[in-house]
Amino acid sequence: MRNAWDDVPEADEARAASARPARRPRLRTALTVLALGQALGAAADCGPAALGTSRVLTLPREAAAYGRSQHGPLPLQPGEVVITFDDGPRPASTPLVLQALKAECVRATFFMNGEPMLADAALAREVKAQGHSVGLHGFRHPHFASLPASEQLDDLRAAEAAYREVFGGRSAAYRFPFLEETPVLREALAASRYTVMSVDLGVEDWEPQSAQQMADKLAQRLAASSGGIVLLHDAQDRTAAALPLLLRTIKAQGLRVVHLQWREE
Repeated sequence: MRNAWDDVPEADEARAASARPARRPRLRTALTVLALGQALGAAADCGPAALGTSRVLTLPREAAAYGRSQHGPLPLQPGEVVITFDDGPRPASTPLVLQALKAECVRATFFMNGEPMLADAALAREVKAQGHSVGLHGFRHPHFASLPASEQLDDLRAAEAAYREVFGGRSAAYRFPFLEETPVLREALAASRYTVMSVDLGVEDWEPQSAQQMADKLAQRLAASSGGIVLLHDAQDRTAAALPLLLRTIKAQGLRVVHLQWREE
């Protein structure tokens, strides 16, 4: 049975519908990034009313695994949260997510798929330019358990190649699509010193629901867990629309945001 916070096939369908040939110049992406820059420049400076980012947690590049749904907890204090996003970048929603984060001076971690990363490279770079961390989430977001070992490894290599092309260097973190971990990929990721990131809680933001419903779920689950790794999806329109309220909900509960990053190689 799938955990309540796992990714779902609807996210795959949305991504497939918006997929475009990689490496082709994209006027729409350029205009999106330009509009994003203008919106961020117009945003008010963050003051004491903003949620903010309380501290940065720098992790070593090692074969670790975090997220209480499957592994041990991150070294967080009670009341600390790490905000993460999966499945992007997506021109229709990721810029709005970035705008909401900027307005609250919050830094997050984006686990990107290689295919949209290549298709919207300018937007992917904009995510990192805004100070957020970027990890991998597979290349095409498959169910790895249904694939032979060779195809699982091919997907990892393709995701790594996409990251090198868009950002240069090598990513330090990986989140499995659908949180479906497999032995062959766990072994390959450990050999390359990837941190495998699972989750502590989510709000099922792929399901039809209002922003208030998502905020109520988030408040209830954060209260029960005293914080942790929050799973959201920047490829979802409803998530982008609800994010300002979700961030205010975190603020109202007196929680503090921690930004994850990894040591440079």
